[in-house]
Amino acid sequence: MPRFLAVYTMKPEALTSFRSLPKAEQDAIDNRGVPLWAAWEERNAAVILDRGGMVGKTMRATREGVAAAVNSVCGYVVVEADNAEAAATLFLDHPHLTVFPGDGVDIMPFVT
Repeated sequence: MPRFLAVYTMKPEALTSFRSLPKAEQDAIDNRGVPLWAAWEERNAAVILDRGGMVGKTMRATREGVAAAVNSVCGYVVVEADNAEAAATLFLDHPHLTVFPGDGVDIMPFVT
């Protein structure tokens, strides 16, 4: 079955806005979202090949050297599905989009 890299995205300003909320509000969102995220993973366990994880600040290596960079990538997971549309459909009810301030999940097939 084809494998897909699903990359969680969040606009940097959305993360800044979330982090500017009072700690109690952040905790309330986390307390709601984390169990829903775990339930999503449990429902989809048969197609999750790598649970991945959330990622922090970016360093970019280029021909000119290494420097800090900013992008919207905040995490990833690897899933199996019949096709990219089926893989994307898995994320329509994901807490990254429904509870947390995530703005998307980019689905990309692994190619050989």
